[in-house]
Amino acid sequence: MASNLYTKAVDLLQSLIATPSFSKEENQTAALLLTFLQKEGVVAHRYLNNIWALNAAFDPAKPTLLLNSHHDTVKPNPQYSLDPFEPVVIDGKLFGLGSNDAGGPLVSLIATFLLFDKARDLPWNIVLAATAEEEISGVNGIEALLQSPEFIAATQLPGEKPFARWSAIVGEPTKMQLAIAEKGLLVLDGIAHGKAGHAAREEGVNAIYMALDDLQWFRTHHFSKVSPTLGPVKMSVTVIQTENKAHNMVPATCQFTVDIRVTDVYTHEEILAEVQDRVRSEIRPRSMRMRATGIAESHPLVAAGIALGRQPYGSPTCSDKALMPFPALKCGPGDSARSHTADEYIYLREIEEGIEGYIKLIETTFKIVNGER
Repeated sequence: MASNLYTKAVDLLQSLIATPSFSKEENQTAALLLTFLQKEGVVAHRYLNNIWALNAAFDPAKPTLLLNSHHDTVKPNPQYSLDPFEPVVIDGKLFGLGSNDAGGPLVSLIATFLLFDKARDLPWNIVLAATAEEEISGVNGIEALLQSPEFIAATQLPGEKPFARWSAIVGEPTKMQLAIAEKGLLVLDGIAHGKAGHAAREEGVNAIYMALDDLQWFRTHHFSKVSPTLGPVKMSVTVIQTENKAHNMVPATCQFTVDIRVTDVYTHEEILAEVQDRVRSEIRPRSMRMRATGIAESHPLVAAGIALGRQPYGSPTCSDKALMPFPALKCGPGDSARSHTADEYIYLREIEEGIEGYIKLIETTFKIVNGER
């Protein structure tokens, strides 16, 4: 069974690589995934570009384990030397856009779902969700699926708090280690206001110079609290621009963007308040949705992973874990360091290890909840 699942997973991943699926443009891969699951005898559903399925013996009165990963990709790095949409195997590596992030974790989770789908005596339900827009933290991905009336009606008991007894495995490339905590994301747009004038005369107030002091503050400031699992808050200025097209005009405004990776010892509101108190530029948050998250080491999923020799750690990167209103463990085959790089790849053995690892993780989790370990 395991070798058959591995073959299906690799074939599916090659098909996904060959099908462009940039964020917000995942229509074709959504259709591909739906067709694949239906051919495997799974009763699968589609909401927007999100594909989901319940195990055959789903019972909303039981606790539920969500298996989630995404099928959207970033656009290919311009330094690609290979065709990003041609899956090719070289020296045991499967190359192609999205192979590592997060195609490998996704097809490994799908294979795992197929193994458990028809089982009748599981202590937990298992739900599969292959979702869209993860790479841009879009509103039409996992967040939209969890809020959709059809999904809620199919998975929740009337009158019960939504998702009260849910947990999740979020498939991302972690070398199958246990990302139990994850930094949140706060993106700030800043604008320094000056006064336009001719560059050759002592006119105007240069908004770029006004912004420089604030940019230096973002570069050097350290927030006082440090998370034991996620470390310090990290701020990076990533974009700066003016509306000027003329070289001889002092700019009236200077816009910039700040990427802030927030830890679990701060709220977004606390970070925003400190920034606004310390800089002169006008600061506005784009979104407050992507919060820092954590799952307890005592949770059965994490306890099972530790029992299998996996290491818990805090992840500096953000995922759909941040949008789930229940405990979620980020774990999957592949290496985060390869994500978004030119000539992205995943080792074929990593997919095999991913499937075996997920199966063992779930089986061990069920033994723990049944009191067998």
